[in-house]
Amino acid sequence: MIDIRNPALDRMRAGEVALGMTVRLCRSGDIAKVARTSGHDFLFIDLQHGVMSLDTAAEICLVASGCGVAPLVRVTGYDNPEAARLLDCGAMGIIVPDVNTAEDARKAVANCKFPPIGQRSVFASYPQFDFAAVPVADATRAMNEAQLLVCMVESPEGVANLDAIATVEGVDVVHMGCNDLLYSMGLPGQFGHPDVVAAIDHLIASCARHGKFAGVGGDRDPARQAEYIRKGVRFMTTQSDLAMLMAEATRRTKTLRETR
Repeated sequence: MIDIRNPALDRMRAGEVALGMTVRLCRSGDIAKVARTSGHDFLFIDLQHGVMSLDTAAEICLVASGCGVAPLVRVTGYDNPEAARLLDCGAMGIIVPDVNTAEDARKAVANCKFPPIGQRSVFASYPQFDFAAVPVADATRAMNEAQLLVCMVESPEGVANLDAIATVEGVDVVHMGCNDLLYSMGLPGQFGHPDVVAAIDHLIASCARHGKFAGVGGDRDPARQAEYIRKGVRFMTTQSDLAMLMAEATRRTKTLRETR
């Protein structure tokens, strides 16, 4: 039997948290090796808010897979035609923003999973198998099992439909996007507000009931991140490449400017 490995999925299946670095700034595969060395399990390659090309994203995906980091790509929506192409070109998962209903989730599954789960088209010579000739039935089974589909919930409507979204076959992770959720709740930037904490608790419970992994992103406070992990979150973005660079660069210059 032919299988492919997804380090983030392996980590979650072992009951541990998979940690990801959001990629918005870097334009080369070097960032995958930085992520591996710094202890990350996946890259969250952002094509929703980033400006990198499909070619650049695919190149980063290939380097990441080769060094033991799962490359996941956030597209612009559940019907984005590039999602399947990115999976064909080396991505090990697609992150879909703005999933508000079970129907949205089903459309994402149709776009990203092979039959009988979805409607993704097949072809030959996938990079996930080093372009070896693999029987199509084996290849599609292995990729359906290993390539993650992450549905982001970012609105009160999505929170209200969490249980329905979590029941959809083919969805692997339901991920709370805290920034947009807070904004849509009229609470921009109020991470740790009781209403968003309650929404995350609801997410964790829904995922536990329906056999999905719970994810959280946007809230970068280490204490709250740790608490969400203790509660059961198993998929978490730590910080973006840009934010980490800015934080350390600012700390270093501040230290030197204060030298007397």
